[in-house]
Amino acid sequence: MLLAIDCGNTNTVFSIWDGSKFLATWRTSTEWQRTADQYYVWLSTLMNIHKIDVVIDEVIVSSTVPRVVFNLRVLSDRYFNCRPIVVGKPDCLLPTPPRVDAGTAVGPDRLVNTAGAFDRHGGDLIVVDFGTATTFDVVAPDGAYVGGVIAPGVNLSLEALHNAAAALPHVDITKPQQVIGTNTVACMQSGVFWGYVGLVREICARIKAERDVPMRIISTGGLAPLFGQTEDLFDVFEDDLTMHGLTVIHRYNKENT
Repeated sequence: MLLAIDCGNTNTVFSIWDGSKFLATWRTSTEWQRTADQYYVWLSTLMNIHKIDVVIDEVIVSSTVPRVVFNLRVLSDRYFNCRPIVVGKPDCLLPTPPRVDAGTAVGPDRLVNTAGAFDRHGGDLIVVDFGTATTFDVVAPDGAYVGGVIAPGVNLSLEALHNAAAALPHVDITKPQQVIGTNTVACMQSGVFWGYVGLVREICARIKAERDVPMRIISTGGLAPLFGQTEDLFDVFEDDLTMHGLTVIHRYNKENT
């Protein structure tokens, strides 16, 4: 049984994959100080609560937080008696290697999203991931990651706005009823929501023009459904794209090592 772990800057997601479907998915905050023992107590407790009685003997990890990887390796070795596959490391094979500037380190999350999106939708894609950062990944016809765009994440922008302007409150991001706000909160929500709609639409349009081929836009990440309420912004929403990409890379490594 495979344990797929996606460690982002804000949250870490654990999913149990039985070879055909995910049996369970759980999320916890990302904390580099968390030990392997703490991970195991948390994970085994959730498995007991949900009556998931399986033996985990394989692990794959994608992490944008390097300091977390050590304890996840210890978790795999100590409790699951296996060496994890870590996306982005030299011994992790990719279905199609990225084509970027020499010496460039591509984020593991972007490699995983590329693999998952290509497996489900083929090539000529733009993958928009609403995470701590809002990223745009360009997937070539053969499934290679060939570059993209990184913009500040939605919640990061809201936090920066609040911290930099003492009079502006914390607000929850939502789709406003109208563009013109009639109070401070509504003004902030409109600026962030419609600002990001414009950002996504313009960046995707420019990517399409630069590539000069028809491209599908795939959205993923926690806030993707909210922005998906805007007509024609995305072609497809994928809730589990990153976790699916981890299973694709794991399968490729099993078949080719």
